[in-house]
Amino acid sequence: MTWLVTGGAGYIGAHVVRAFRSDGIDVVVIDDLSSGKAEFVPDGVPFVRANLLDGTAVREALDGVDGVVHLAGFKYAGVSVERPLHTYTQNVTAMVSLLEAMAEKSVRNIVFSSSAGVYGTPRDEEVTEDTTPDPRSPYGESKLIGEWLLRDQAAATELHHTSLRYFNVVGSGDPTVYDASPYNLFPIVCNLLTQGKVPQIYGTDHPTPDGTSVKDYVHVADLARAHVAAARALESGKTLERVYNLGSGTGTSVREIMDAARRVTGIDFAPTEGPRRPGDPSRVVANGDLAARDLAWKNTYTVDEMFATAWEAWPKG
Repeated sequence: MTWLVTGGAGYIGAHVVRAFRSDGIDVVVIDDLSSGKAEFVPDGVPFVRANLLDGTAVREALDGVDGVVHLAGFKYAGVSVERPLHTYTQNVTAMVSLLEAMAEKSVRNIVFSSSAGVYGTPRDEEVTEDTTPDPRSPYGESKLIGEWLLRDQAAATELHHTSLRYFNVVGSGDPTVYDASPYNLFPIVCNLLTQGKVPQIYGTDHPTPDGTSVKDYVHVADLARAHVAAARALESGKTLERVYNLGSGTGTSVREIMDAARRVTGIDFAPTEGPRRPGDPSRVVANGDLAARDLAWKNTYTVDEMFATAWEAWPKG
């Protein structure tokens, strides 16, 4: 059993690769290293450096493969507003290229890395898979289109698929792999503290217990294991739901993250406070009941453990 992980040199992809190998599943990685890091790919894992728009390279990478975990893409929602054509090319056109190659090679199983971004700014504080998608960026729209592509290709062929809608992915399951995104809260805090600077909280007047916004954070190692469970289920012929939310169902406030950072690092700091950013919801968490039922999904890390693993992996030199 061998699976191709697209984007396998990225933060999430590298964890998925490790989870598959730990479960005894061979892996091939394809990544153009536009945001991934070659050193994140473990020794001994076949690595194809190519973009999914390169159909020839994709077909070669699919040789002997039983399924695909598709994580590759342009993931920055805010920047996607400024670069919509680039976002659609990397997230939609490239996925079409991948699905064409899979059909040609008779690879019939795929787990798609979707996003909570498909929901936009939901009115309901608890998001279920029945919550109506309302993406507010080209990034979120491209992920929703990706789900549609899978639905339509499955109707036309023997494709077996599921899409995992992640919320805020944090932490590290390997001290050599870290989140380098300049837009995510954990790396922002780690970077500022490493430089001796103080993080900032945007918005302290939300209708939440401590006045700061509450979001759903999931540990990347738990997330990676969900991909393995989905792959095993598809490989066994089990019919999965078309989409699954991966979230804790509870949520953590920004101030609680700051408190955890202070406890974990031993750096005594008081975050500065600023006004809310436009569009920031006060509380959004995911109902993960379906994933718990079908994928044995659960968030197993406390907030301190989440930040501790992120801090351990963060490069401080």
